Amino acid sequence: MILFNKLNFGKILSFVLLLSAVISAPALAQTATKGSLKDINFLDGRWKGNYNGGTIEASWTAPEGDNIVGFIRMVKDGKATLYELFAFEQTEKGPVAHVKHFKPGMISLEEKEVSDTYNFIEAKKNEALFEKDDISVRIIYERRSQNQLVIRRGKLENNKWEFIDLFVFNRIP
Repeated sequence: MILFNKLNFGKILSFVLLLSAVISAPALAQTATKGSLKDINFLDGRWKGNYNGGTIEASWTAPEGDNIVGFIRMVKDGKATLYELFAFEQTEKGPVAHVKHFKPGMISLEEKEVSDTYNFIEAKKNEALFEKDDISVRIIYERRSQNQLVIRRGKLENNKWEFIDLFVFNRIP
């Protein structure tokens, strides 16, 4: 007969907790999600809105293989003011967004071998959150309705992420 004194009880409890952790670890690993391109497939399509006194147009492809590609074009007074090229790539950590900005003439604003990189944080239905590598900015992509897409930009203020609607798009054929 085992006597349940404090010493034996502590050993038994430690063993049970350790055994539970070993048994449940594979199950937890299988249910944990890092995100996939399916979490952002709601971006697919052509979108247009107004920004800074001009128009802004965006387009993203459906996921194919390990990527989604897209662009944003800003036009004011009939002239291009900025282009952004996107490549969302599936990695072991989840989707990663690589973004490069160009002035007219395809003059890169970033160094030749550099892009802004945003890492996937989490997703809900028709919404995905990404964070810039340097942790200075968070971006939320959100499809608010079948025909409206919003990109929100967040900055950390007073230890809280504050988001504003940066771009509001409507679907175009």
